[in-house]
Amino acid sequence: MSSLPILDLLIIAIYLLGMIGVGIYFSRKNTNTDQFTKASGHIPGWALGISLYATFLSSNTFLGVPGKAFGSNWNSFVFSLSMPIAAWIAAKYFVPFYRKTGEISAYTHLENRFGPWARTYATVCFILLQLARMGSIFLGIALTLQALTGINVSTIIVVSGICILIYTILGGMEAVIWTEVAQGIIKTIGAFVILWIVISEMDNGVTDIIKIGNLENKFSLGSFKITDFTNSTFWVVFLYGIFINLNNFGVDQNYVQRYHAAKSAREGARSIWLCVYWFLPVTVVFFFIGTALFAYFQQNPDLLLAVKQQVSAEKGVSIEALVPTDYSDRVLPYFMVTKVPHGLLGLIIAAILSAAMSTISSGMNSSATVFLKDIYQRYIDKNITPKKEMLVLYIATSTVGVMAITAGIFMIGVKSILDMWWQLAGIFSGGMLGLFLLGNLSKASNAASKMATAIGILVILWMTFSYLLPDDLEMLRNPLHMNMVIVIGTLSIFLSGVLISKLQKK
Repeated sequence: MSSLPILDLLIIAIYLLGMIGVGIYFSRKNTNTDQFTKASGHIPGWALGISLYATFLSSNTFLGVPGKAFGSNWNSFVFSLSMPIAAWIAAKYFVPFYRKTGEISAYTHLENRFGPWARTYATVCFILLQLARMGSIFLGIALTLQALTGINVSTIIVVSGICILIYTILGGMEAVIWTEVAQGIIKTIGAFVILWIVISEMDNGVTDIIKIGNLENKFSLGSFKITDFTNSTFWVVFLYGIFINLNNFGVDQNYVQRYHAAKSAREGARSIWLCVYWFLPVTVVFFFIGTALFAYFQQNPDLLLAVKQQVSAEKGVSIEALVPTDYSDRVLPYFMVTKVPHGLLGLIIAAILSAAMSTISSGMNSSATVFLKDIYQRYIDKNITPKKEMLVLYIATSTVGVMAITAGIFMIGVKSILDMWWQLAGIFSGGMLGLFLLGNLSKASNAASKMATAIGILVILWMTFSYLLPDDLEMLRNPLHMNMVIVIGTLSIFLSGVLISKLQKK
C-alpha cells in the first residue's frame, strides 16, 4: 500500500474541512424548504453558471474523458459540440417556462398536463438516473484514490459518500451551489496542472503529442458517414448529445432547481450560457490530457507495462488478453502517482474530489426535493407541516446518499466509466424527455400519452437488452449503436403520441 506525503494529506484535509465548513455556515439559514431546495431565489447568474459547469464536469469527465481519449480518440468530444444547440433552446424556452410555473419540481406540470401517473413516471426515472450518475462518479473517484493510497475501493466510496452527505444535509441548495463554485474553479486549475505536467514530461512537449496523436488518429471525431447509426460516428454522438443536453437543461431536476434559485429568469438563462462557455474549452483540455498521456506512454512503454501488469493481476487475466478499454481509466491515476510532485498531487486529488462532490451533492439535494414534492406530498401527506417537510428532506437526502454509495460499489469492475454512464443516461432519460416534449409541443390527450409512453418504454427496453437474445434470434437484436437509445426512445414517445392523438380525432 502506498501512502501520501503529509503535505498532500494536509491539502486534502483542508479542502474536505472547508467543504464541511461551508455546510455548517449555511446551516444557520437552512430553516425551511424554500431555502433548502432553491436558496430562496437569491443566487446570482454567474454563480449558478459555474455551479452548472461544475455539475457537468464530474469525475466522469475528470477521469473518464482522458481515459476515453487514451483508449480511442476524440469522438466523444462531439457531445460537447452539441451543447450550444440545447443551451439556446433552454435559455429561450425552458427557463421562462419553469419560472412561470413557480413549481420547484420539474415534474409537477406533467401531472397538470397528463395526470399523476406522468409525474410519478418522470420522478422515478429521474431518481434512477441520479443513482446511476452518482454511483458511476463514486466509482471514478474511488479508482483514483485507490491507485494513490492502496485503500480498498469500497471503503473510499463509503467514506467519501459520508463526507458529501454531511455538507449537503447541513447546508441545502445554497451550500451546494457555493461549494460548486469553489469546486468548479479548483477542478479547472487541476486540469491545467495535469496537462502542464504531462507536456513537461514529453521529450519534445506539445510537438510530440500532436505528432504521435496524428499518427495514431487520436484526434479523430469519428466517421462523418451520415447513414451509419450502428457505430459511434460523429452524427450518432452529436444526436446523443443534443437529446441528453435537452434532457439535462429541460427535464433534469438538478438544473431546473437552479433556474428557481436564480434572482430572475434572465439570470437563469445567463447561467446556462456561462456553463457552456466554461465547459467547451475545459473539455478540450481533458481530451488533450488523454491524448498527451497516450503519447507519453508510447515514449515510456515500461510504464504502460506496469499499468497492464497491475490491471492483469486485479482481473486475473493475462496481459496479452487485455484491450485498451481494460486499463484506459487507470493511466491518469498511475501517472499522478509516479510523476506529479508532492503538494501538487494533493491539489489534483482535491480537484478530483471536487469533481465528484459537486455532482453528487447536487444529485442528493434534487432527488430529495422530488421525493418530497412528487411522492411524499402527493401520495402520503398532502398537508405536511413545514417542520416535517425539513425532516423528510433530511431523511430522503440520507437515503439517496446510501443508495448512491451502494450503486457505486455494485459498479466496481466496469470497463469504461464514461461508456457505462452514457448508456445508463440514455436508458433513463429517453422516457422523461419524450413525455416532456409530448406535453409541451403537442395537444396529445392523457390516453394517447399513456399509450405513447408504453410504446417508448418497450422500444427502450428492446434497444437496451435485445443483445441478450440467443443467436437464432439475432435478426431481432437492436442493430443501432447504444447512444441511439435516448434518440429513438424520445422520438418513439413523442411521434407515437402525436399519431395516436390524430387517429383518436378521426
